Amino acid sequence: MSRVPGWLGRVGAGFTRMGERLEERRRAEAERDVQEENSEAPAPEHVPPPPPYAPAVAPSRPDPAAAVPWGMRVAAEAGWRLLVLAGTLWVLTRIISAVQLVVLAFVAALLITALLQPTVARLQRYGVPRGLATALTAILGFVIMGLIGWFVTWQVMENIDNLSDEIQDGIDDLRRWLLNSPFHVTEDQINDIAQNLREAISANTDEITSAGLAGVTVIVEALTGILLTMFSTLFLLYDGKRIWQWTLKLVPAAARPGVAGAGPRAWRTLTAYVRGTVLVALIDAVFIGLGIFFLDVPMAVPLAVFIFLFAFIPLVGAVVSGALAVVVALVTQGVFTAVMTLVVVLAVQQIEGHILQPFILGRAVRVHPLAVVLAVAAGGLVAGIGGAVVAVPLVAVTNTVVGYLRAHSREASLRHSPAPHGATATDAAPGAGPAPKAGPAQGPVSTSAPPSGEAPPSDKP
Repeated sequence: MSRVPGWLGRVGAGFTRMGERLEERRRAEAERDVQEENSEAPAPEHVPPPPPYAPAVAPSRPDPAAAVPWGMRVAAEAGWRLLVLAGTLWVLTRIISAVQLVVLAFVAALLITALLQPTVARLQRYGVPRGLATALTAILGFVIMGLIGWFVTWQVMENIDNLSDEIQDGIDDLRRWLLNSPFHVTEDQINDIAQNLREAISANTDEITSAGLAGVTVIVEALTGILLTMFSTLFLLYDGKRIWQWTLKLVPAAARPGVAGAGPRAWRTLTAYVRGTVLVALIDAVFIGLGIFFLDVPMAVPLAVFIFLFAFIPLVGAVVSGALAVVVALVTQGVFTAVMTLVVVLAVQQIEGHILQPFILGRAVRVHPLAVVLAVAAGGLVAGIGGAVVAVPLVAVTNTVVGYLRAHSREASLRHSPAPHGATATDAAPGAGPAPKAGPAQGPVSTSAPPSGEAPPSDKP
């Protein structure tokens, strides 16, 4: 019995050694599995370096849009839009040049309608039917314009003989002055100049004849334009509202509210410009005409009418009409009368430019002088005198329309923007102070937006 514990101890020690060997074997197998897994991944191949003569190649190409500098991209975006706009304006200019007579006649009808339409409205308020009011106003207006033209022609024909004699006397006085002047002009030199002028006229007889034929063509075109203007004026006076409503149907529905609001404002601007220009031109003609009448300048009344008509051409018309009066005074009455005529013209035009125009026209049709000069030059290049006449009212109307559409777009964007909530709504409200605290006797503070059918509050009256 004493040998049994020793045997059991030896058996237990054997099992212990066997467990240790099994544990070592499992550990070795686990390490071998890890090494086999690592050996299964492909080893990176060794890439030889490129030869020194090979060009460097970027690993990947960048996006072309990202490679272009930001400033150049902005310039390109603006450039092609400007090209499209310039092409549109060029095509529009070519179309206007092709139908220049029709366009000028219609624009002249618009200007005359803007001048006569208040009279039609006044007669209607007195109970006169619209058709009769339109007929009376149009007939009266065209009769007055026809009488003005007839009076100018009659005065010129009545005084042309006396004027030619006075011009000849003035030329003789100028010739004597040149002979006695310190410029040492001789009689032979003056005769040579006169001979050269006669030869030039005789050599260019064909050109003068063709110019006369062109003058006949111009007269025919002028008569056609006058008839178109008369018919257009009649229809605009009688049916202008329905013509405008039909025009609105051609505008896309999304832009129709803005155009419908800009139209009446543009018409008010045009009416104010035409009536103000007529009043200013009348004042210029009356005061300059009185001045040259008291200076004994011949044909004072026709010259005053010319001053009235040329006043419709901004800047250029005043210079041309004033220069015409000074030249007539110079060749008929001498240097002193010409200088006094120049003083009268400049004084009246300065008063008109700095006092009358700002007071009469006001801010409704205020256009920068640079815009006036550029508009008159562009209108003269495109359509001659007619283009110069309509250039400034066109710029004034465009300025009014663009300003209104900008304000309308801003209000529309504010109206359709999402309403703020909570304390932000109170802070965003114009002129709103801090939100009042809700007490026991008052309900909670409402910060909800106005109903969808109401327009947001506006600062405009």
